[in-house]
Amino acid sequence: MTESYVETIALVERLHRQVQEVVKAELERIDVRDLNSVQALILFNLGSMELSVGELMQRGYYQGSNVSYNVKKLVENEYLLQRRCPHDRRSIFVRASEKGVEISNRLAHLFAEQAKLLARDPRAEEALDQSSKGLALLQRFWAADGLVGVPQEQRRIFTAA
Repeated sequence: MTESYVETIALVERLHRQVQEVVKAELERIDVRDLNSVQALILFNLGSMELSVGELMQRGYYQGSNVSYNVKKLVENEYLLQRRCPHDRRSIFVRASEKGVEISNRLAHLFAEQAKLLARDPRAEEALDQSSKGLALLQRFWAADGLVGVPQEQRRIFTAA
């Protein structure tokens, strides 16, 4: 079990980097130079929703990146529109501008085309469904019992039984 667990963690890390490379290549292909792959994925995941910056951070899609910095750059480059919450002036809500929606749609199209290519393999859908279930299990495990963010010396409390 330990070997499978460690292999899965390593694969998740590699896949995260690879999806960023795929997005970067698409941005280069369409000659978008004022946007990086993390920012493009923020736009993709935001889609047509309006969220607070805090909600973006809570969703955890952008670990290892400075969400505030990326939001600032997206606003500066006119990919995001922002507004202050009328009830709490400290809260800022963001939504994609027309320019941002275009990037989100480009990535949605790219991912749909890639899914079509994967679908040529009759085993792909079942394999991806199983992978998603396994990754969801890991996500729940890491979030359960406060494991996320708990120092190593305190984790024994959660794992000892």
